[in-house]
Amino acid sequence: MKKELKRQIKQDDLLTGLDLAAHWLKEHLRDVQIALAAAVVLGASAFGVSYFREARAQEAEKAFSEALATFHAPLEAELPAGAPPPTSPAYKTAAEKYKKAAGEFDGVERRYGSLPAGRWARYYGALARIEMGQVSEAEKTLQELAAGSGVANPLEAALARLALAEGYHRAGKTDQALEVYRQMVDDAAAALPRDHVLMRLGALLEEQRKFAEAGASYQRLLDVFPASSYAAEAKRRSEYLRTAS
Repeated sequence: MKKELKRQIKQDDLLTGLDLAAHWLKEHLRDVQIALAAAVVLGASAFGVSYFREARAQEAEKAFSEALATFHAPLEAELPAGAPPPTSPAYKTAAEKYKKAAGEFDGVERRYGSLPAGRWARYYGALARIEMGQVSEAEKTLQELAAGSGVANPLEAALARLALAEGYHRAGKTDQALEVYRQMVDDAAAALPRDHVLMRLGALLEEQRKFAEAGASYQRLLDVFPASSYAAEAKRRSEYLRTAS
């Protein structure tokens, strides 16, 4: 899982934690759907129960997919001139798009909260609110998910922690963002690749002009993960900071 997720991260070094979470689930939605359907079928004790559960799971998946399509829908200003019209509606503003997405995710969570689609909807509803700048509204949900409340596997909790840190960063709560990142890099059992988190921590420290700590984060990445796909960039940043100092 970590190796696969790291490959997704490296496809775009500019991905933030929120982008990473959204991109990963978008790319693996079909896998989630297959796993969900298999779990429903195998867990059913009778044909009638199995049929009902499978039908409900399919309804949940469809509703979640529609909400996710809204979340990833393009803005009108982003469409290239002369390009064919997109398969999904384009929105005039990001606020309009994410407000609609948040409402759709909330609906999925209300109707299917006990299913995987409902849990992911809860998470994505928080992401949509962060995109709208409503970090305080998303914070409680992400804190609960990060603590393992209502999640089915460690990856869900880890993604929530990463999204929480990015939300704090966007809201200007730098100290809180740094604290979450530091907790993650010290967690050897984290479901996310820690070299990615070390890189994010170093970048935020550098942004805050805490150059010695930023250099230490980059050096820790090099010491602990010498074969990391981030190693070259971490080495370049570390050497630059030493020279600048």
